Amino acid sequence: MSEPIIPNMLRSRIIEAINGNTRFDGRKLSEYREIKIERGISKNAESAVKVSFGKTEVLAGVKMGLAEPYPDSRDEGTFMTTVELHPMASNDFEMGKPGIQSVEFARIIDRGIRESGFIDFKKLCITEGEKVWQVFLDIFAINNDGNLLDVMGLAAIVALGSAKLPVYNKKEDKIEHELSKDSLPLVKENLSFNMTLHKIGEKIVADVSKEEESISSYRMSVAMGEAKESPRITAMQKGKEGAISPEDMENILNTAELKLKEMFPRVKEEVFGK
Repeated sequence: MSEPIIPNMLRSRIIEAINGNTRFDGRKLSEYREIKIERGISKNAESAVKVSFGKTEVLAGVKMGLAEPYPDSRDEGTFMTTVELHPMASNDFEMGKPGIQSVEFARIIDRGIRESGFIDFKKLCITEGEKVWQVFLDIFAINNDGNLLDVMGLAAIVALGSAKLPVYNKKEDKIEHELSKDSLPLVKENLSFNMTLHKIGEKIVADVSKEEESISSYRMSVAMGEAKESPRITAMQKGKEGAISPEDMENILNTAELKLKEMFPRVKEEVFGK
């Protein structure tokens, strides 16, 4: 992947604006762009959605397969996340095998879901030690205008929340080409939502644009869910080279908690329905 080139004058103007608590598109520093979600975009997937934050767009699809369980989890299904970054989404992405950024994004999203306990893997067991359901979560970038991580993270949990198990023909040991009425087994209380915050100039900024993202010192992705007393952090991942001060870390966690309270009701509704 090639790095975007930002002219020094534009870089200075963006930082100056953000240090003054303003952004080129008029948003507040912690404000997200308009979120749009479209379901049912593929008839061949167990679930497929399109999610956009402003002009950043991604597709996420869920497919199910049969597999042998891992030796250390003989009564649990398996889960795999892949991310595809192609030149159709940005001239900064390259053709060929998945690059380091694709792998990194997939691991961040996978970890946030897996460590939250959102998927009930034991209910994906068909025959202990022999056969389980394997969940494939595939995410594709369509257009990159910044903050792909959060768009992909939301698309992932919406796709999982909409997925139905295929019909399994036990007698013939095969999957039929139809979906059952059974939803993917999920633990609703463990839903976790990824929020990525960037340090730009002296400020912490949410849902960055492509230009803002390219000049940030570092990013911190926080997967967070609701809990009785305080929000539950299920995963965290830092990116880029800048160092995080204790004050910045406190600011990041406070901002993530405020955004969780603001956005989580809609996130739950999009994942599970009203």
